[in-house]
Amino acid sequence: MNDILQGINVYLIGMMGAGKTTVGRLVAQHLQYGFLDTDEVITKAAGKSINEIFVSVGEAEFRQVESDILGQICAYTKLAIATGGGIIMRRENWGYLRHGLVVWLDVPVDLLCSRLAEDTTRPLLQDANPQEKLRSLLEQRIPLYSQADLHITISEDETPESIAQRIMDAIPSVLKQDNSQN
Repeated sequence: MNDILQGINVYLIGMMGAGKTTVGRLVAQHLQYGFLDTDEVITKAAGKSINEIFVSVGEAEFRQVESDILGQICAYTKLAIATGGGIIMRRENWGYLRHGLVVWLDVPVDLLCSRLAEDTTRPLLQDANPQEKLRSLLEQRIPLYSQADLHITISEDETPESIAQRIMDAIPSVLKQDNSQN
């Protein structure tokens, strides 16, 4: 199973709180791949938290750094990569994501809200009404998220392990579709 992807990277996309990092680590284990979280790479490179980067240089500059990092990561193989929730907003990033298999972890807004309720590290949620903010971000992003190769809808009672297993089970069907188009 571990060579089914022939080394191509797996990119996890979805909203903040979707579980991209947790599930991504498990998918990496299944595939015997390395694991990267773009936000972690950015914070290490900048020596600042995502919040601090947003405050000091703003979202536009953060998104540029995020694109630069993604561009560097996609030169590597055999990685499962958890991306920032907004990475799909820039067209150039899709150029990078398309080098791999893109998996959308689709989590309902109410579940995202309960997961993120205590999280003060998310700059886009520093808002008077975080639930409404999440809802509007998701509405804005759905047309882009839906371009993923795999769409995994997540319910409240699922474990990260079961989600990772669903991704593993679905990978062959996506690859077969790709081969039939050649």
